[in-house]
Amino acid sequence: MPTPGSDLPEVARIAQDLIRFDTTNFGGGRSRGEREAAEYVGAFLQSLGLQPEYYEPIDRRTNVMARVPGRNPDRPALVLHGHLDVVPAVAEDWSVDPFGGEVRDGMLWGRGAVDMKDMDAMILASVADMLRSGERPDRDLVLVFFADEENGGIEGSQLVVRDRPEWFAGATEAISEVGGYSISVADRRAYLLQVGEKALVWIRLIARGRAAHGSSFHPDNAVTRLAEAVAALGRTAWPVTLTDTTSQLVAALGALSGRAGDDPDELAAEAGPAAGFLRATLRTTTNPTGLTAGYKHNVIPDRAEALIDVRVLPGTEDAALADIRRIIGDDVEVEVVHRDIGLEVPFSGDLVDAMVRALGVHDPGTPVIPYLMGGGTDNKALAELGIAGYGFAPLRLPADLDFTGMFHGVDERVPIAALEFGQRVLTDLLRTC
Repeated sequence: MPTPGSDLPEVARIAQDLIRFDTTNFGGGRSRGEREAAEYVGAFLQSLGLQPEYYEPIDRRTNVMARVPGRNPDRPALVLHGHLDVVPAVAEDWSVDPFGGEVRDGMLWGRGAVDMKDMDAMILASVADMLRSGERPDRDLVLVFFADEENGGIEGSQLVVRDRPEWFAGATEAISEVGGYSISVADRRAYLLQVGEKALVWIRLIARGRAAHGSSFHPDNAVTRLAEAVAALGRTAWPVTLTDTTSQLVAALGALSGRAGDDPDELAAEAGPAAGFLRATLRTTTNPTGLTAGYKHNVIPDRAEALIDVRVLPGTEDAALADIRRIIGDDVEVEVVHRDIGLEVPFSGDLVDAMVRALGVHDPGTPVIPYLMGGGTDNKALAELGIAGYGFAPLRLPADLDFTGMFHGVDERVPIAALEFGQRVLTDLLRTC
């Protein structure tokens, strides 16, 4: 239950409490676990008269679900889902305790404030608003809070979908994170509604050579070979390739900026702090994220490895891997560590109309633009059950706040006013969709 005695609005108190659970996910199966956060969520859901169910297939990796019965059980159910884990935070780099849930300058600070304990709190507070007033949604709502999203859902949503598909019985659509927030284009506010996600392909590059003394003349050096491959891949300028969604995005950015027909990268730059996020959606990206080699300063190792985070447009996974192998050459091995699917659904239909309408009620006249997310969410796991996923965590943000830069960044924070706005929008959506 939210911390009592605070003058914060309930949605902010819930987010604050969730931030104070250290649910760090280090990846590769190493995590502090989501159990306590899941139990907090379960207790809140139970206080609303719901019956939470837990699934913990791996010790401390806890998922929790509750179903809100709708007035019309014949309608397809809607899934509202979030994840409870967060990426690591190095406390020395932060201005505040990353797990303190501190309020400063009208903002709630802490790891998860943006990704995505803010949306978890908005879901809980919105459902509470509706149920406490005696209302019921028109259709069933399936509320799910997953473990392990920050590791691709391997120990979270993927196992839930495999082992607890009955949780999602009758569901055809889902709403989660990384959409619905505002950006500023040429001094005009607009909202991004996420209708697609790039595919994730995590790869490991492995270079082999011959071990030798560090003082030797030694052209067969695994570290050198790996470094050349990493540099070649990291510096590759992948071409812009527009999908249906990004074509609509670029057209909308052109209309808002008065620069229709301009280069897509230049149009994305009109979005200010969000430009980097949007430019990533226009192309494949291959970012080196880790290096491992050697064990002593004067020993040339016979093996060196690098981790590359590859994000590709939906349906281009195999072609991208073929290009990567061509770029790095035959001397370096490519190992696929994890691979998932890309998603893209139409920016149309009753649910999309309802999301656009809900934003319009609370921010009249502000355009809503479809976009393809550069990262990924648990919507990918739900797609295995035929559930179409959208990103809609509605936040009206200050134009100068680098919101997208705080995903996995330092000093993550969200305006409390934006949380209240999001709760109001989401509550109205749940009443009408």
